[in-house]
Amino acid sequence: MIKITDLSKEFSGVKVLEHLDLEINEGDVVALIGASGAGKSTFLRSINYLETADRGQLEIDDFKVDFSNITKQEILELRRQTGMVFQQFNLFERRTALENVMEGLIQVKKMSKPEAQKIAEDELNKVGLTDRQSYYPKFLSGGQKQRVGIARAMAMKPKLLLLDEPTSALDPELVGEVQEVIIQAAKNKQTMVLVSHEMDFVFNVATKVLFLEKGKIIESGTPKEVFYAPKNPRTREFLSRHIKNLEVKN
Repeated sequence: MIKITDLSKEFSGVKVLEHLDLEINEGDVVALIGASGAGKSTFLRSINYLETADRGQLEIDDFKVDFSNITKQEILELRRQTGMVFQQFNLFERRTALENVMEGLIQVKKMSKPEAQKIAEDELNKVGLTDRQSYYPKFLSGGQKQRVGIARAMAMKPKLLLLDEPTSALDPELVGEVQEVIIQAAKNKQTMVLVSHEMDFVFNVATKVLFLEKGKIIESGTPKEVFYAPKNPRTREFLSRHIKNLEVKN
């Protein structure tokens, strides 16, 4: 069980996140949707302390942290238990795909190089990049770079995987290959929080959808509940143009 309580953040007096509460069960895929500036990415980045929340608590099983009084050791432990997939990949350009995946295992988990290499090879194989292990990022397509990013995050065996617009920087023809990797992770019961503007993808991969507006959760439910029976008029307005394009889950 993962529990987030009273997560709040202000930028220059503007409330970006207001008292957000969320419970996530093991294997859940929680999707955050809403207009640009609603606070989705800030919410995601605050969970693993890439953004400094003003207050709030996070519990991951027995690990508990108060963001208003967090220690360096707690930040390190938080990074061990969460994995992050970034919109712009954030790979080390002077390291190969394999070395990028190994880096966190060596630096954060303090593994030996042979041990880290074995795990990195396994994760790259899972995302279909066995033949690209020795390639530097500049020789990889956007879709391949993002799959390396996912492999890097998954190699850490995170209890919670965070994905911040993982396909928005990709050419349209490359989106599908990254979405398929995320779908497979969901099938394997990886717990995730996902920010995405791809509504059909959200509908088909998420177990729970949250609609954010001005830093508040104004709608929450299953994909069918939120997309087809929204209670809030703002949710209905936002989703109205997407409904006709959705592919219903089997």
